[in-house]
This record gives sequence, structure tokens and C-alpha cells, in this order.
Amino acid sequence: MPVKRCFIRPSRLLRFALLVLLAGRGSHAQSDSLQPGPQPADVSARQKEWIGDYGPDGPLLSTVAEKDGNLILTGERLGQCSLTQKSATELTAACASTPNVSLVKDSSRTFALRIGEGNFQRRDFGVDANQVARIQPVRPVSELRREALQASPPQEAGTFRKPDLVELAPLDAAIHLDIRYATSNDFLGTPVYTQARAFLQRPAAEALLRAHKKLQQLGYGLLIHDAYRPWYVTKIFWDATPPEGKIFVADPSQGSRHNRGCAVDLTLYDLHTGKPIEMPGTYDEMSPRSYPNYAGGTSLQRWHRELLRRAMESEGFAVYEFEWWHFDYKDWREYPILNIAFEKLSPAPSAN
Repeated sequence: MPVKRCFIRPSRLLRFALLVLLAGRGSHAQSDSLQPGPQPADVSARQKEWIGDYGPDGPLLSTVAEKDGNLILTGERLGQCSLTQKSATELTAACASTPNVSLVKDSSRTFALRIGEGNFQRRDFGVDANQVARIQPVRPVSELRREALQASPPQEAGTFRKPDLVELAPLDAAIHLDIRYATSNDFLGTPVYTQARAFLQRPAAEALLRAHKKLQQLGYGLLIHDAYRPWYVTKIFWDATPPEGKIFVADPSQGSRHNRGCAVDLTLYDLHTGKPIEMPGTYDEMSPRSYPNYAGGTSLQRWHRELLRRAMESEGFAVYEFEWWHFDYKDWREYPILNIAFEKLSPAPSAN
């Protein structure tokens, strides 16, 4: 989902600096190869099960990540600590600044970070067992929909290009769709689209196709979650989200780049298996794991996230700084805010 702005509390700044050092920001300059260095090997399921974020928001929120085949614990107060397997249910942490640090799991597979006498459980950030990010809407979505459909987008001054929305799926059969907002597998738990379709302004659609072709040569395809979004849906998202989550949704009084047909939410899938590629965080997750430079997860997850970014940026898109899946096309300012329902665009492809 689009973010207009995000404010990081000062207490988090040192932690994020440590995390960035762990992952490495890397260079996003154009190169002959999209690949961000050699592809790392995946880690074992036994290692992967410990990976995540532990503790409350603020200085005690700590991250377990994998780097170079080893598990590392990073936190603002802990620094960077190496982890060693003590038993099947416990890892010990070697932290220079803090003694008696370990990770434990119980018989119910609840994972916790133990610092002295304190226990801090691993956070799920609202992501369910099916890897779908959820929130509790502040009001019924059906009620918000009625209000949004009766409202009008903000008036804009200036001259804009004439909209020319192109449907993405017909461009290439290997461009796959997973339009969450047309299902209950979205962050609101109920559909907000009546059709599972994706559109972009023509120059953006053509650029996306070029990025897709480059990725195909490496064995990947693009999986689209969302693209053009009618303004009334942006209003639903804003009105449904509680105050603490407002930084992860667009203010309808300003409109969204999705409303202009120049933003796309997407990920990679494996051309051979057809399965989505694992990333460090989940689509639409309202947490630090959504940040493109978040240093958690595994080396392979971060490598794939960087590969997606390089492919999209090579064709004129820019990643949104707080959502690894969200990319804005360079000409987004040249298009107006639109509020056209999918049903009023070009006819949907025949099911035959």
C-alpha cells in the first residue's frame, strides 16, 4: 500500500543504522548485470525458524538475521552479537555489552529473546499463519465503502497528460497476478476491488514489461499485487486504518501515486515452480521489515529483494523508501488523480 510519509522515532535510529550496516546498502547504479553479486545459498529450516524481530517497539526491539551462513542478533542496546546453538531449544548470544542473552523456544514453538531476567517474544506484526498481513479496521469496511463512493478526489491545478491505462496481464502470459485487494487475503480481511485486474499508464506498463523480460533471463517473473488504484479505495484504506498505522497508507486529501496509474506493488516468482520468492517481509506488512534496507531475514531473501529493486530501477522506477514491494514510475507527477472503477475501463479478458 502506498505511503505518503513516514516518521521514525529517534529511539529507533541507532538500531536501524546497525541493521543497515549488517545488510549493506549497496549501490543501485546501473551495471551490466542485475544480479547483486553471487547468489547466496539458502539456509536450513533449523536456522530459519529463529529469524525475526523480538521485543516491543523502541530500543529493545532486536533482530535475528542470517549472514554468511551464521545467525546474528542485532539491537540498539545489544550491538551485534553472534549466536551459537546450545540445544534444540536454545541459542546463546555473545554480546560484548550485555551478558546473559539467549534465544529460547518452548513446546508450543513460541520464540523469545531472553536478556537477563526479561523475556521478549518474537513479533508477528499482524502477519497470520498464511503470511497475510492484517489489521483491525476502525470501522466496518462496507460502511467506509459507501462513504468513499460518495466522496470526490481533491481538485488539482495544472496541466496533466491524458490518461492511457494499459492492462498488465495481457502484455505477457508470464506476468502473473495476485491481486490481494480483490480477495479476503488483504490487510482489511475483505475485498475492496470487484475485479482482480492491474493497470498502469502506458509508459510505465512498457517499462514494467522490459524489467520483466530482463528478469525472465534469470529465471524469474513478476507477480503483481496492485497497480492503478481508484481514489475511493485510497480513502477506504485511510479511513479504515488506526492512527498508529497511518504512516503506511496514503492521505486521500493528497492522493496516491497508485491513483495516477504510476505505482505498482509487486514481487518475484520462480518461473520453474511458479511459486513466489521469499522476501524478508510480507506484502502490506506495517513493520520495519517492509523497509527496502531492512537487514533482517536471510542473505538469499535480501538478495532477491535487491534483484527486484535493480530490475525495476533499471527501467525508470524508484522503490518507495518504506516498502520494498512499491515502485513509482518516474513520470508519476505528469498524470492526474483518477477515480475510475475497473468496470469502466477496457473490458475484462474473456474467461475462454
